[in-house]
Amino acid sequence: MNILHISSSARRSQSYSNRVAQRVLDELRGRNPGAAVVTRDLARDPLPHIDEDFVTATRSPDGPQTDEQRALLKLSDALVDELLAADVVVIGTPMINFTIPSTLKSWLDYVARAGRTFSYSEAGPKGLATGKQVILVAAKGGVYAGNPALDFQVPYLKSVLGFLGMTDVEVLEVEGTAYGPEIAEKAVEAASNKLQARCDRAAVAA
Repeated sequence: MNILHISSSARRSQSYSNRVAQRVLDELRGRNPGAAVVTRDLARDPLPHIDEDFVTATRSPDGPQTDEQRALLKLSDALVDELLAADVVVIGTPMINFTIPSTLKSWLDYVARAGRTFSYSEAGPKGLATGKQVILVAAKGGVYAGNPALDFQVPYLKSVLGFLGMTDVEVLEVEGTAYGPEIAEKAVEAASNKLQARCDRAAVAA
């Protein structure tokens, strides 16, 4: 099993999404001792935002023309290769101003590549990054069940991942973390319990 772990919280060890994502990784490795894990910590090592050089490097019919453009294409190719090689993708993300961190958006921009992770035809778009299970750990300071119109975090991620062909998405929500340590810890445990239940169901099905 190849696991790709994407971390995007700037709070590092204090991050609720990181804590639950680590539990996910521990569970996966416990059940698959030979699993290989690749981690991209986007908060510690952020990707440059896409610019004219990135567009030229990845979309121009002439390809990259400068050393900087060639470096950007090489980085994007490496990120795409990591994604395509993964059997399981674990994404940890906090909600920032009702959506995802800009660091995670940059990663999506680098891996959303026509001809590699999606294609267009007369039948419409087709995702090419298929056959993967995605476990999405989404931490939120508030609780949005009563006001889903403000949640641009999970719906956006499920939409763009689905566009790339990843439709098997399990969401572990860690909600209400801004309401105090006690509620935050209960949210962490609820997400962890949901993970455990999912793993137990998968073991029974196997």
